[in-house]
Formats: sequence, structure tokens, C-alpha cells
Amino acid sequence: MKKKALIKLPPDGGRKYDMGSMRAIFKADEEATLAQYSVSEWWLEPHSTGPGAHLHEHNDEIFYVLEGTVSMLVGDEWVEAKKGAFFLIPANTMHDFANNSDQPMGLLNVYIPGGFERDMPAILQWYEDNRKPTKE
Repeated sequence: MKKKALIKLPPDGGRKYDMGSMRAIFKADEEATLAQYSVSEWWLEPHSTGPGAHLHEHNDEIFYVLEGTVSMLVGDEWVEAKKGAFFLIPANTMHDFANNSDQPMGLLNVYIPGGFERDMPAILQWYEDNRKPTKE
């Protein structure tokens, strides 16, 4: 019988994904957790948008504000929440996040059940294909 993996990471450890003004750091994924959950950090630069409004048909998500102030869409309502705030987003609930502040913002995310990291290659490709060119 397989066991969950022991994971020890330094403060900035994990698998990193850069999407311009947003970045993700995966701390634990389905291989380590036997697909029971995935854990990641999501960081947004000031005055930037998140992934866009979406829902997950079969997955609950937990968000905990690590730093700054998040603007969180839950259903059809945007809520401003500071460091220490907690959100449980049930499956089939529309959600999104953004950083409308002057400071960086970070979220801890737990995706239940696991497997979120499987979507990261497609998400990265979408951001690459849709990234606005920078002015020089």
C-alpha cells in the first residue's frame, strides 16, 4: 500500500510557475498526497488580476490570505479580505481573485481532491498565448 510522502521545503521551496504578474508555487501535489489534495501558494503583484472567474465541478478549494489584501469573487460577490482571512469555496461555486492594492498579495490554496498541478501546463500556455506585449 502506498503512503503519503514526507515533504520538507524551505520557505521559498516548491515547483514554481511564472505567469507575468501572477506566480504559483506548488508545495504538495497528487503524487505526494495520494491525490487527496494539492497545496500551492498564489502571488499577485499590485494592481493585477488573477486567473479569471471560473468554477470546479468536482473540487472544493480553500484559500488563506498569507500577505496583503485580496479581492475575492465568491459566487457573484467581490469581497475584500486582509492577511489571515479564510475562504472555503465549495465545488460548483464561481470564484476568482485579484490584487487591487499597492502591495503584493499572497494566498495559500488547498485543492480537494488533488490533481490541480495537472492543469498547470495548459494554464501556462494560455498565459503565454494571451500575455499583452510590454511597451518599450
